Parts: sequence; C-alpha cells; structure tokens
Amino acid sequence: MDGKLAVGALGALAHEHRLAVYRMLVERGPDGLAAGAIAERLGVPASSLTFHLQHLLRAGLATQRRVGRQLIYAADFAAMNALVGFLTENCCGRGVAACVPGRAPAAADESPSTPRRKAAAR
Repeated sequence: MDGKLAVGALGALAHEHRLAVYRMLVERGPDGLAAGAIAERLGVPASSLTFHLQHLLRAGLATQRRVGRQLIYAADFAAMNALVGFLTENCCGRGVAACVPGRAPAAADESPSTPRRKAAAR
C-alpha cells in the first residue's frame, strides 16, 4: 500500500459512524451484513448509512454484493491487512518487542527507574 491509499483509508475511518460500521464488519467476518441490519444496529438512517458505506467502498476497505434485494457489505480483509502492514512496516526498528499488539513500547530514553514508570507501577 502506498501513502496516498493509506491516507484515503485512514480518512474513511476518521468518522465515528464509519469506524463503528467498519469494526462491525470486521467482527462479522467475510459473510458481512445487510445494510438494513447495520443501520438498525447503529441507529442511523439508511440514507446516512449509505453515505458512510460509500466512503468505505471508495477507500477499498469494504466490499458490496447483492443478494436478492439486499446489499451485503463486508470488510475487505486484504485491504485492512495492507493498511496495518503499511502502518507497522518500520516499527521493528526498535526491536520486535515494540511491534507486539496491545503493549505500548517504552520511549527510547525511559528506563524502569524513571519517575513516570515508578508512578505507573504503584
């Protein structure tokens, strides 16, 4: 993924409703969800949801397919993984431990004896 695509994807996610929709689609998996179900779960009008889903589609983060009369939306996991890869491709310059999800890496100038660390340990 290049920087321009990453900016587009991050921009699409930079809205409360779009981020909520995207997280819902990721949780749902490849089967996706019907637009009506998404609107109901989020409590947003269908017209507003369409606007937000179009942003995710244009950014390449979601896919759309028709099943009968319903539009089914799903997260594009390849695009999601490409974005995460783009964001983390240089993170191991500080060592593999810095790349472990769910763990904030220590700043380079911090040591276990710094006051901030001692306060956090209490």
